[in-house]
Amino acid sequence: MPHFIVEYSGNLEDALDIGALCELIRATAAGIDTFPMAGIRVRAFRADHWAIADGDPKHGFIDISILLRAGRAPEVKQAAAAEVFEAVRVFVAPVMAQRSLALSLEMRDIDPDLSPKTGSIRDHL
Repeated sequence: MPHFIVEYSGNLEDALDIGALCELIRATAAGIDTFPMAGIRVRAFRADHWAIADGDPKHGFIDISILLRAGRAPEVKQAAAAEVFEAVRVFVAPVMAQRSLALSLEMRDIDPDLSPKTGSIRDHL
């Protein structure tokens, strides 16, 4: 863990390289000590249906959820969330200058006792 889940409105695919956004999040997270590199997972899901504000279909959104095993100090999590958010904000700034776009991020702790994990990624790094 951590898992980064990006939900975005489908009207952004013509304006943003979603694969590059995922790579930006991965690379940013890999540079933050609190995120173990072998546990980083970034995935994006397109929303084909959404309604925002006044209902104008031109509005778009990107919502990033970070799921992280519990145990880190609040100030560590706050700094990590801010660093990821700032990297994404800079990445999407050109789009935000041209069109309506809402950007949000939320980090949530996962109880390790209720979230078993296994894998072989570390064996292959």
